[in-house]
Amino acid sequence: MSSGDPVVAASRSGPAGGGPAGEEPRPGAAQASRSGGIGSLTAPSQVTALLRRHGVTPDKGFSQNFLVDAAALRAILDAAEIDPRDTVFEAGPGLGVLTRELASRAGRVVSVELDRRLAGVLAETLAGLDNVELVQGDAGRFDLTTLEPGALMVANLPYSVATALVTRGLESGRFKRMVFLVQREVADRLTASPGTSAYGALTVLVEHFGVARSLRRVPPGAFLPPPKVTSAVVRIDVRQGVAPDPELFAFIRAGFAHRRKTLVKNLVMTGFARDRVLTALGRLSLDPRVRAEALDLNAFRQLRHELTDRTDRS
Repeated sequence: MSSGDPVVAASRSGPAGGGPAGEEPRPGAAQASRSGGIGSLTAPSQVTALLRRHGVTPDKGFSQNFLVDAAALRAILDAAEIDPRDTVFEAGPGLGVLTRELASRAGRVVSVELDRRLAGVLAETLAGLDNVELVQGDAGRFDLTTLEPGALMVANLPYSVATALVTRGLESGRFKRMVFLVQREVADRLTASPGTSAYGALTVLVEHFGVARSLRRVPPGAFLPPPKVTSAVVRIDVRQGVAPDPELFAFIRAGFAHRRKTLVKNLVMTGFARDRVLTALGRLSLDPRVRAEALDLNAFRQLRHELTDRTDRS
């Protein structure tokens, strides 16, 4: 199923919030948004007590900044637009604050946690949730093909691996929508416009797969412990049926290899003949001094075609 070991595996007879028509909601899902005797997971004092009870301290190595802000939590959930039939993939559940709310809305939640120390915490905070499958392992290595096509990715992503997880999620073709909390710098890169300082290869890759929007800024105080940076809620609506194009992505990354250099210089360093690059830019009415950040996805596609696919190339 994945590179991790199942910690909690749940059987499901129907969507969360209710089984087949006319049946009562499942107890596990119904209890997800209630306190369950552990107090509010968005109250810093309660979270501190929970961590102390299990002898756990946040680990910088895991980029652990636990969300303790109810408004930010609602923003993530509202943006996700979860249907009771949806499968949701969550990377890094932490203490389970988001997981509990996902379970109250979705048919199935697959949550992957790398830190073994949190097993006891999650066993407590997710107790009784029969639609949550908790896996101990690396979310970056989880076999996404085990998820139903059209699933959702919803997560408070660890800062250190956020870009890699988003990229992998897009390339998997498994998700219809991705909503996550990341540091503001990453959010800016995901949603930037051509010609801006944040615009880069990651932005163009996201554009290939879908449309990204930054929805809400989240201050450091929304986390325990507070990070040194502001975060943001990002939503990506993924176009269905779009396959990865590794050759195009490699071409785009080559164009951005050295941001202070012109596109011509970067492509020549990759192995393209200078005359050919200049000719191709001329055919597209692009300035020979242009830099990669001035080109959108379509322009990169056209330029790559001029350089690699034309039958009259020399």
